[in-house]
Parts: sequence; C-alpha cells; structure tokens
Amino acid sequence: MEYRQLGASGLRVPVLSFGAGTFGGSGPLFGAWGNTTGAEASRMVDIAIEAGVTLFDTADVYSAGASEEVLGHAIKGRRDQVLISTKTALPVGDGPGDWGTSRARLLRATDAALKRLGTDYIDLLQLHAFDASTPIEEVLSTLDRLIDAGKIRYIGVSNFSGWQLMKSLGVSSQHGYPRYVAHQVYYTLAGRDYEWELMPLAAAQGVGALVWSPLAWGRLTGKIRRGQPLPEGSRLHQTAEYGPPVDDEKLYDIVDALDIVAEETGKTVPQIALNWLIGRPTVSSVIIGARNEEQLRQNLDAVGWSLSKEQVERLDKASAVSAPYPYFPYQRQEGFARLNPPLV
Repeated sequence: MEYRQLGASGLRVPVLSFGAGTFGGSGPLFGAWGNTTGAEASRMVDIAIEAGVTLFDTADVYSAGASEEVLGHAIKGRRDQVLISTKTALPVGDGPGDWGTSRARLLRATDAALKRLGTDYIDLLQLHAFDASTPIEEVLSTLDRLIDAGKIRYIGVSNFSGWQLMKSLGVSSQHGYPRYVAHQVYYTLAGRDYEWELMPLAAAQGVGALVWSPLAWGRLTGKIRRGQPLPEGSRLHQTAEYGPPVDDEKLYDIVDALDIVAEETGKTVPQIALNWLIGRPTVSSVIIGARNEEQLRQNLDAVGWSLSKEQVERLDKASAVSAPYPYFPYQRQEGFARLNPPLV
C-alpha cells in the first residue's frame, strides 16, 4: 500500500481508504448500500488492515449513527492501528439543533460521535456540507477548541464549493485558526467537475482530496452497459435519485474505453477506474466501499500497478466533457490556456 500526505499536513494516509457507509445499513439509502454488522464487519476491517488500509471513513448521518457504532466495535482493541475519519453537519433529526455546524451542534455532535465510536479522539473530523447560517469564524473557533481539547486532530470539509472553501481558509489565516487539510469530494471518470476549480484550489492551498463514490454511485462496476437493462440486483434501483447525475451515453463511452483497457491489463473495470483516480493530482486517498469480502478484495487489487500513458489518455478522452463557464475558454482557447496550464 502506498501512503501519501493528507494535503499540507503531517498526517499520512493510504491511497485506498475504507468507507464504512455499508456498516449497520438502514433506511432506503443506507440500507441499499449494505448492512454489515458484528463479526462480518470485524472481518472486513481485518482484511483492510492486512492490506495496509489504515483510514476508515464514516459519518454521523450514516444509518443514524449505526455506522459509527459498528465501526467502533470492529476496531475495538486496535485503535492505535487505524485512523478514523467521520463527518457531521447534515440533519440527524427534526429539531433546530440537529443540523448545521454551530458551536453547540459541533460540540454535541463530536461528543456523540466519540461515544458511538468508542474512542477519545477522532483523527479527521470533516464538515459534511457548508452551513451558510453559521459564521465561518464561529465554526473554525469551535474546531480550534476541539483540537485543543484533544478530541480531534485534523479538520476537513466535504462537498464545499470553491468560494466556500477558500473563504474558510482565508478566515483561518486571518485569525490563526487550524486550516482544513482535506476535502472529501465526488470525483470519478463519470464525474470530473472536481477538476475545474476545486483541484487547482487544492493544489495551491494544500488540501488533499478524499474521493467518495469513485465508481460513480455504482455505475462503473462493469455491469451497466449500452443496450442492456439495469441489472436486477443493482442498488441504483433504490438509490439513483440520491446520487450524482450521470449522462447515460457518456457513461457507455467510458465503459467502452474501460473494457479495452481491461482486456489489455487483465484487470477489472472497477480496478481500472480506481487506479485512474489514484494517479490524479491532489488525490490523497480514494474511499472504497464493499458489501462483502469478495468486493473488498477486488477493490484492494486496484493498487500495486500502473496504467500506461496511452491507457490514461484513452480514459481521459472517453470521459472528457466541456468545462462550464468561466472555465471553458481556458480549456479551448490557446491564449487562455497559456495563462493557466491545466494540472492534468
């Protein structure tokens, strides 16, 4: 397993990390992801640790906290071998204090997560979404307080826009607050919007990307193909409305390119899609999920080898889309591109 610095921090994370959203699954969304518990969850953690995967990601909103509880039990007795990343901000109830990142909410949510996880510190606490109703100074001063108390060690965000993240980093610099070192983002061959603004920001400001849904919400498993109905067992029957939109024709073009590379390499479609992400600028770790041991072992085989330059170019071409304004001139016009050469 390769390890990388998480952004401009001293924290070293594996290029593949384990997403515990399948733990304790309940409800229409998380139940469709998976419902791993007990001995099976412990076995999954065993396999991950044996492969060098030391970072485990969860959130308080995953199955109403059950994911954190199951993960806590699964790592019991080996806390010093793993890194825990969890998230808070999204609603966990109907009350006025059950959502957001106010001081009261952050303090209460952190203590609740620590209790569910069965630990006295969280390695990386990420804000699951931007809370426009709470001043950024209040958010960051509270996170600073939690770090001083030893309850969290590093901070990050998830699903922020460029201005939201840059504004927050500016407030950190202005007041001497801790800086966000991670941004958990949606990034995949079937969804490359991260590259337009967030990737250059991350490169300039030292923010490492932790990639969620690297297989495009289950669309890059190799089971979804042009001219074929959605497989009967696909979770997309229950979860498509919750996930990122994907253009079907573009998806089929990407899968066609993946098939060619799979034939050349002897690797599976998901392994190739994951390996492509590992090679992208600013990516610190790609979060893999699995509903069973077989899926986990297959995903773990996405490391230890590299795509050729020609194979990367094939995948880049198949997945490329026109950038939105104001980015498309920099993509299409030589004069603009000379001023801001792309990272990829």
